[in-house]
Amino acid sequence: MKNLKWWQKTIAYQIYPKSFADTTDSGTGDLQGIINHLDYLKSLNVGAIWLTPIYPSPQVDNGYDISDYTAIDPAYGTMEDFERLISEADKRNIKIVMDLVYNHSSDKHKWFLESKSSRDNAKADWYIWRDPKFDGSEPTNWRSIFGGSAWTYCEERKQYYLHTFAKEQPDLNWENPDVRQALYDAANFWIDKGVGGFRIDAIVYIKKPKIFIDGKPDSVDGTFSIHNAIANTAGILDFLYEFRQKVFDGHDIFTVAEANAVKPEELKFWVGEHGAFDMLFEFSHTNVMFPTGEVWHSWKTWKLTKLKAALTESQIATANNGWYPIYFENHDKPRCINNFFNVEFKTRNEELLAGKAIATILLTLRGTPFIYQGQELGYTNTAWDSIDCYNDISSIDQYNWAIRDGFSASEALKFVHKFSRDNARTPMQWSTQLNAGFSTAKTWLPVHDDYKKVNVEVEDKDADSILNYFRRLIEIRQNSEVLIFGDYEEILTDDENIYAFARSFEDKKIYTVINFTMQSIKFNADFLKDSKLIISNYGNIQAENLRPLEAAVLIHNSE
Repeated sequence: MKNLKWWQKTIAYQIYPKSFADTTDSGTGDLQGIINHLDYLKSLNVGAIWLTPIYPSPQVDNGYDISDYTAIDPAYGTMEDFERLISEADKRNIKIVMDLVYNHSSDKHKWFLESKSSRDNAKADWYIWRDPKFDGSEPTNWRSIFGGSAWTYCEERKQYYLHTFAKEQPDLNWENPDVRQALYDAANFWIDKGVGGFRIDAIVYIKKPKIFIDGKPDSVDGTFSIHNAIANTAGILDFLYEFRQKVFDGHDIFTVAEANAVKPEELKFWVGEHGAFDMLFEFSHTNVMFPTGEVWHSWKTWKLTKLKAALTESQIATANNGWYPIYFENHDKPRCINNFFNVEFKTRNEELLAGKAIATILLTLRGTPFIYQGQELGYTNTAWDSIDCYNDISSIDQYNWAIRDGFSASEALKFVHKFSRDNARTPMQWSTQLNAGFSTAKTWLPVHDDYKKVNVEVEDKDADSILNYFRRLIEIRQNSEVLIFGDYEEILTDDENIYAFARSFEDKKIYTVINFTMQSIKFNADFLKDSKLIISNYGNIQAENLRPLEAAVLIHNSE
């Protein structure tokens, strides 16, 4: 077990380049901005940086609509800037991880422009084309992930093309071997540049059913979720095993796939020694509030046992095969302080306790922790007063969807406040200076209005800040065989207030205990007898009592 690979023992950090640091006075971040802050990331003991897409893109979906898979978007810099980033990161023992978006391209990609031009060109079948129904309507009633029909009509071909996401993101046809090889070649291009791994976007959608048919409507507009129509279609593993063979095998890199339709019993085929990938991002714990699919206006208050069960199931599923990428935030999710507590915080201190509590779980579970930029500063959601303030395409679609389903504009905006992806995309807050030190120009998204108190400059000097709490936790983790190698066991499984688990390695055991409520909770702490406190978000611990939002890590004294 001690023969873990480097990426199983490191800390990963996700950067949203557009919002990290601007050095060109453009209002958007760039590669040089990342280079300038590598020492900050090193202070967090980061060993891998995952960059969301930096390829040329019309930016309809903030870079997830790619128009060239082997180039750098000029907004971020040049290929020379990227090569310098690789070199400077390597000097600090940090690997750069690229985002592969291979289910779809931009509709401005030269492949699609050629494909749409006629039915008999060289790339005519590089995308998913279908004739209209007899009445001229869409081939099926499938609804895209972002809302609205998953089909868009093309006048040149007199056909519809499929798009799992926005109409500007047409799905690639993986059944065509030339398409697959072109994508493999692009990935190998970046390996030759020296990247340390890949995060693979929306990969569960690449395989389509042999026959396209309408689904039973699951929305008032008579549409059926494309996720339920195509996700994890039988035969997808054939593509993925080929992907691994043609790209990943033989390289000292790691791969982590975004896959929200893989069942625990299927995991052995997806990750591990004989799986397609090294790790798998799944959404069971981040979607506990969406029991019937990620429709923001259908969210439900959830019980803590549901969150705990989701985390435990993932820990168990990867205990003997594969490896778990631990995360609570990313560029597609709201801030964890707002997302994982069924309470409304009234003070900043309460928010900090909550942020430290989630950090404690993140850094004591088994797997590779992924920190999302700003999470280590205790970022919270925004709440802009108009939908016009939002850039995120899914937020606008979800807002309109809620209104179509009968909610008022103010109600629809509240759903956006709670779940918008823009919550995670506001600029990084470096200092108390103009625009939080992110840029001297007007920023592409507004800086959070709390930036004068929540920023790297202020928190670096505050010994009790959430930033320094992260640093202490990371140091504890990196120096603990138990937290790196140890097994996982949940404790107090049925408790709706407390999440507790043990990590065990050889004769050592470490306990993590979290109070998810705003009340002091008395609990049976027999399992903590003869244990010594390692770290707590209160700085100490009381016997058999957990204070509101308290998080504590203790080591059992086996002597």
